[in-house]
Amino acid sequence: MAEFKLDLARHERIGLDEAIFCAGKTADQIAAILDAFPAGGGLLLTRLDAAKFQALPPRLRDALDYEPLSRTAVHGAPRVPRRGDPVAVVMAGTSDVPMGREACRTLAFNGQPHTAFTDIGVAGLWRLLDRIEEIRRAPVVIVAAGMDAALVSVVGGLVRSPVVALPTSVGYGVAEGGMPALHSALASCAPGVAVVNIDNGYGAACAALRICSLLARREDGPAAAAGAAHAVTP
Repeated sequence: MAEFKLDLARHERIGLDEAIFCAGKTADQIAAILDAFPAGGGLLLTRLDAAKFQALPPRLRDALDYEPLSRTAVHGAPRVPRRGDPVAVVMAGTSDVPMGREACRTLAFNGQPHTAFTDIGVAGLWRLLDRIEEIRRAPVVIVAAGMDAALVSVVGGLVRSPVVALPTSVGYGVAEGGMPALHSALASCAPGVAVVNIDNGYGAACAALRICSLLARREDGPAAAAGAAHAVTP
């Protein structure tokens, strides 16, 4: 009996392709999933560490666009680029880049334009203020921050667009593990900030993609929105 079942209709249902979460899977299981995936389609792999990637057969390694920093890989072709302004992926510090890159790679795989803003945390507030006008133009802003995650509330108080907080596990002592960052984001005094789980760059990107899909349907008009609703598989 197969240990997996591919969800090939996910994009039709929710507008997002299936992704393979590689943590907890063996290299053999990942290889079997890749071999079962239909030719010509695209597949995103997350949490694929370097050791597990190296354990894959050479033919599969050669077929993957692998990025060790974000521990993501793309198999096949990504989606056709979407219309619209780029999503802003704001990273408080260089240590937050791996989680921010997971968000960036997820956006790119789904065809969503994005712009990365790196090392603009609140310890040097001028760095954020130098880029804030660019960030304000984004339809959605993802904020990746560890430690006290203060950047989430600051950005949430400066932009109109939806803000998706991505608390990271960056920190030490009382900030270790990301729980303080998560609690800070959840307790943000900036109203309306959405929060994903610790280090969940993939989830933050998916939240942004859903918002961008809604904006695109509104721009296309009521007829397109109605058509999209009828296209959903029961």
